[in-house]
Amino acid sequence: MKNVYVITGGSGGMGKAVAELVGPKGTLLLADVSEERLVQTKDELVAKGITDVHYQTVDITSKENVSKLAEKAATLGTLKGLVHTAGLSPTMAESKRITDVNLVGTGLILDAFLPLATEGTAAVCISSMSGHLVPKQGPYIDILKKPLAPNVVETMEQFAQGNPGAAYSLSKLAVILIVEDQAWAWGQKGARIVSLSPGTINTPMGRQEASQQKEMQVMLDNTPLRREGNPSEIATVVEFLLSDAASYITGTDIRVDGGTIANMTKLKAFKG
Repeated sequence: MKNVYVITGGSGGMGKAVAELVGPKGTLLLADVSEERLVQTKDELVAKGITDVHYQTVDITSKENVSKLAEKAATLGTLKGLVHTAGLSPTMAESKRITDVNLVGTGLILDAFLPLATEGTAAVCISSMSGHLVPKQGPYIDILKKPLAPNVVETMEQFAQGNPGAAYSLSKLAVILIVEDQAWAWGQKGARIVSLSPGTINTPMGRQEASQQKEMQVMLDNTPLRREGNPSEIATVVEFLLSDAASYITGTDIRVDGGTIANMTKLKAFKG
């Protein structure tokens, strides 16, 4: 059986960069909301010699859509890697939709693919450095760990209060918490689950945020490496986390942010 790598948000900047690296290792199954972008991405990969590429249009907030994606993955081979990059940033939608996609969508993806996990499977869920800017204590913590609970979007809206930025940060903290919470379940199957928190990355989504949010420039100004990251710098870490070289890494978050959070935490402590 071939090793299968499923990438949600597969036509996005990070998704494509990951696909280029893991594509030669097995079968790719790309998922995204736009069939047009998926076809274009497949053509780009084929042109680079990565030919075993499949795709499926998926709305990750639809349990039926996500179930069909898992069913297709099961027909292609053994699940080796699940890379969940699909999500919405603050300027892309209103707060409830961001929570639905980033929080509930993550819950649906992990719920559908856990049954396919086996010895050596690894899941990498893309969070964000924004998730580290929210206190890891508060009345929302237990809610964030249960993305498939009834009325979770409405419940979280009490904390986001219509603010897309707040909804985004909370939903990305949720990804970190969900990974920690589910490490045991995945581990019982010999599988691993990790979150990865990118900093300011030069992707179409990142550029959109940078052009519309002054806070992005503040974060960049406080980044020790003094520059944006590239999608390839996320992809190489994802490739490692999916590999057997990372066989004892699970239930944790990896920050790939050029040191932004470390420096901002230091400055916050300095200011008292």
